[in-house]
Amino acid sequence: MPAPTLAAMSSVIWEAAAGTPLVARTVPLPDPGPLLALLPDTGALAWVRRGEGLVGWGSTLRIPTRDERRFAAAEDAWAELTRHAVVRNEVGLPGTGPVAFGSFAFSPRSPAGGVLVVPEVVVGHRDGQWWLTTMGAGAVLPPFRTPAPARPPAPPGEVAYSDGALSAPGWEHAVATAIGRIGRGDLEKVVLARALEARAERPVDPRWLVGRLADRYPGCWTFSVDGLVGATPEMLVRREKGLVTSRVLAGTIRRTGDDPHDLALAARLARSSKDLEEHEYAVRSVAHALAPHCTSTNVPEAPFVLHLANVMHLATDVTGVLADDSSSLRLAAALHPSAAVCGTPTASAAALIEELEGMDRDRYAGPVGWMDAQGDGEWAIALRCARLDSSDPRRARLFAGCGIVAGSDPQAELSESDAKLVPMRDALATR
Repeated sequence: MPAPTLAAMSSVIWEAAAGTPLVARTVPLPDPGPLLALLPDTGALAWVRRGEGLVGWGSTLRIPTRDERRFAAAEDAWAELTRHAVVRNEVGLPGTGPVAFGSFAFSPRSPAGGVLVVPEVVVGHRDGQWWLTTMGAGAVLPPFRTPAPARPPAPPGEVAYSDGALSAPGWEHAVATAIGRIGRGDLEKVVLARALEARAERPVDPRWLVGRLADRYPGCWTFSVDGLVGATPEMLVRREKGLVTSRVLAGTIRRTGDDPHDLALAARLARSSKDLEEHEYAVRSVAHALAPHCTSTNVPEAPFVLHLANVMHLATDVTGVLADDSSSLRLAAALHPSAAVCGTPTASAAALIEELEGMDRDRYAGPVGWMDAQGDGEWAIALRCARLDSSDPRRARLFAGCGIVAGSDPQAELSESDAKLVPMRDALATR
């Protein structure tokens, strides 16, 4: 039976009020092996970093949303469901009890909208503890089964690529236009994205992608939510027991694979006035958005260099102590879109993105993550990702973006965007 959708939410909430609520049961679990190996070949949901996190499958409930209220509508529906939920939780960690995975469009005008998916089964791993959560609507839980490794995914075979809305020269021209607008004072920074269209020989199994991404980029948050698959290094916001954390990335340089040379490049990145300027805009936007919700915030004076397998980023971890009852999703909505994925000022940058990119970003650069019934959760920015085509399982769109400031160079930005497309291109490869 298909899961209820937002159109059925009124009846679901009525059932909760009438005494047949969402039911969730969380129990400790012996080590079942790698989380991603447990995922079945349909409905795979994943949020994993360094082997820890959450995986889920099945769909007790889907909550699709759209336009400017996509965050608020999802928050309200989830709060109503969990308010009436019957919960047996023998573990008590964040991510136990009722949990929803979510993904939201970058733009309120995007038809991609947003969605919360409440799975039937969630398996979690954290600090040496494993747990199993089963959930059901109308007091019906799926039968208890100890999770076991699933059938391995098949590779997609050969993959052909074509330009998205803009060719490489066309995107360079858009970057040059943006630099000109910045130079005349229209705005300070804009983030321009580009897409590649991929067509595989065989259907693309999201489990193939998340497995390869998690192996190659263990320090990133690898995710699979409603056809959006990727590995992002940028945590938009984490809320856990009153502590709020946001990791800001802005300023990038490509790695060469030669360690001494890469160390020299990292030192150059840390001194680059162009990259430091771009990074400052992003950090400032995050600290400003968190301030109304926190009693205090801590912003380090200087960024550090985050080393990933293919690139290096300037990074800053902004932390705060929560001052109100804002859930992790509400905090993510307050932070979106940050200067790291949109620009400064936000309204001017968003308008220029719409003018120059020539495409719908879909859920690229939007929040992706999970939330529990207490409002704790993790929401990252959907970067280094692909949107699988629900109408054609052999097709996917790959996305990458770059921050453009006055000192940017179109050719260098194109090279940076190519580097940011590497993770998904490699994930799609057969070998």
